[in-house]
Amino acid sequence: MKIKEYEPLFQDFPHLLHGGDYNPDQWRDMPEIINEDFRMIPLANCNAMSINIFSWVMLEPSEGKYDFSFLDSIMDRLHSIGAKAVLATPSGAKPAWMSKAHPEILRTNSRREKELHGLRHNHCFTSPYYRKKVREMNEKLAERYKDHPALLLWHVSNEYSGECHCPLCQEAFRNWLKKRYHNNLQELNTAYWSAFWSHTYTDWSQVESPSPLGETAVHGLVLDWKRFVTAQTADFIRNETEPLKRITPNVPVTTNFMGTYPELNYFELQKEVDIISWDNYPAWHSGNDEKTAADIAFVHDFNRSLKDQPFLMMESTPSVTNWHEVNKLKRPGMHMLSSLQAVAHGSDSVQYFQWRKSRGCSEKLHGAVVDHCGHEHTRVFRDVAAVGAALKKLDPVAGSRVSAPVAVIFDRENDWGIGMLQGLSKHNRNYLETCQNHYRPFWRAGVNVDVIDSTCPLQKYKLVVAPMLYMLREGMAEKLRDYVKSGGTLVFTYVSGWADQSDLCCLGGFPGGLRDVFGIWAEETDSLYPEDSNRAVIGQKSYRAVDYCDLIHAEGAEVLGVFGEDFYKGMPALTCNHYGAGKAYYIAFRDTGDFLSDFYKKLMDDLQLSTATGEALPIGVTAHTRETRDGRFVFLENFGDTEVTVSLKNISGKNLLNGNTVEKELTLNSYETAVIYEKSKQE
Repeated sequence: MKIKEYEPLFQDFPHLLHGGDYNPDQWRDMPEIINEDFRMIPLANCNAMSINIFSWVMLEPSEGKYDFSFLDSIMDRLHSIGAKAVLATPSGAKPAWMSKAHPEILRTNSRREKELHGLRHNHCFTSPYYRKKVREMNEKLAERYKDHPALLLWHVSNEYSGECHCPLCQEAFRNWLKKRYHNNLQELNTAYWSAFWSHTYTDWSQVESPSPLGETAVHGLVLDWKRFVTAQTADFIRNETEPLKRITPNVPVTTNFMGTYPELNYFELQKEVDIISWDNYPAWHSGNDEKTAADIAFVHDFNRSLKDQPFLMMESTPSVTNWHEVNKLKRPGMHMLSSLQAVAHGSDSVQYFQWRKSRGCSEKLHGAVVDHCGHEHTRVFRDVAAVGAALKKLDPVAGSRVSAPVAVIFDRENDWGIGMLQGLSKHNRNYLETCQNHYRPFWRAGVNVDVIDSTCPLQKYKLVVAPMLYMLREGMAEKLRDYVKSGGTLVFTYVSGWADQSDLCCLGGFPGGLRDVFGIWAEETDSLYPEDSNRAVIGQKSYRAVDYCDLIHAEGAEVLGVFGEDFYKGMPALTCNHYGAGKAYYIAFRDTGDFLSDFYKKLMDDLQLSTATGEALPIGVTAHTRETRDGRFVFLENFGDTEVTVSLKNISGKNLLNGNTVEKELTLNSYETAVIYEKSKQE
């Protein structure tokens, strides 16, 4: 289903969504509680509730015996109060009767142990029986509710995760490998470098998934298993969505991703859904709200970039989580600020887990709109209602897009490769954190950024930043070469261009295949102990270098900075090479933040990357824009704990949240957001 540019995700419901996970099946024997819910949902300014997520046993209490009467009543009651249903399929938690009658659907772990029934996402993705039952259930849901006026969006399953190593999955893995390697076992052996330790396979039946009891040292195998798990998950999603798309082709499909969940490649899974949604649970007030805000902004931008269109924040907490190391309450103002942060970065929703706290089990103390007291007279409920009122004022934002001149490459397969390599330091490779560190200067400056992977096109960006691009996947070197040659600016760092898509080291020197583009040769990498450091002398300033220092030789590149200490004192620490019409920078060290701030500020100036305000922003304040055909929305957010005044060189318009006209400057209270609408200059 194609989402049209600049138009709301839901043509018949052109609003920002506000609501949450609602589990009325937990309260079936207490109808007075459900009555109270439907009284309070409008009071909270909620317009869309996610239902049926874990309701399989309610719908099918025994095999082949279905009962949709309770779900019918919930759908009807949502419609009666003007709310929409984000209707879930229940495959994320199978009923106990099914596990008992069909134990083959239970997962097998990597130690080849059959798991017991319990928790959730405990089913085998390959099981023909489970796939059949999921398809049958979803067909019944689609047929029953295809014309229901409350149906807005299909929410398939919940937070897909995990893997299964049962015989069915082993055979599916071998078939996947045969397709990948053209049914040529020698091609697989070559990719796996399997002559190492006499690991050569002589028959397909010898190939098994990685196990702590068996094979873990063949990196190509481990990589392919991870790719297969993503592929098998995608295939399971296709099985889930087939009846939904066939019976309700005009109702979009989503599933809730988990931020930057490391075990699945979301750039592959995004192909199976129409709309991206994700579950957002930052640890606010843990010492540095500005850093937390920037890191979460990175994840918002990652999810938006998966399909380059608005996404949905499907879950967040209105108050507190129950699974952080420390579960701290949101301070006054933070709920509004963190909710609108998602909208600023492309979300067309603010949804919660959960509407009402569960009475028992592991989520009984997780935050909710309605606490165990059972009424609306709480601080949290008032905060939620205020967010809902703000979102109504921001309805014109629905469908607007984020235009970004900068891309940061965050590649999941590259992350897998870095995680497997034996070398460097064991505990501070920190690929995700490194990408976020390179992202943060743009966030602070108010420059929009896309967070993409190696499969995405590059030509629309003025600047592409690829931190620690250890693995050059197939075609990536050529893509980067063409990008720079045609006028783009590219930034590489230490530990880049070491391996190909099979995790085989690139021959001919690092960064493999791109030495001429960067004009350098990286000979060695020095891993530093936590108490060690070096210095990088760039111009008149000296920066602390930590963790990793590449020993590089300039082969035509201009040396912009050198190391200041140790046996490689005087060797290049920062270089720039002109290649074609573009430039390629190589940063040969990891710094503590000051260098990246200065380096990217200069690059932004050199490339004339316009910020939202046209002025430097106070510390703790950021600004981001969303665009329509007729104008733009500027989100100004203060993540600091003091009042600040923001200069507005490039902005004038109305603050949609309070109706005030804004020009020249704006004062923001602690944890306050302003959303200014500007019409296009040509109007």
